[in-house]
Amino acid sequence: MTMSRIVAFHQDEFDDWVADLSCGHSQHMRHDPPWQARPWVVTTSGRDKQLGTIINCSQCRESK
Repeated sequence: MTMSRIVAFHQDEFDDWVADLSCGHSQHMRHDPPWQARPWVVTTSGRDKQLGTIINCSQCRESK
């Protein structure tokens, strides 16, 4: 596993939230129940609380 920190968020062209990771990659963070339950992503305070969270970067993992 390749772990990376969330350093910022931005929205893509479809207004979905994307986490910018410390490794330089990005990962979508969608709230799309019942498949993905991330209610925190829809508020500024929720996203702010996730800054610094360590997640598994799938792009780093795939490039190995």
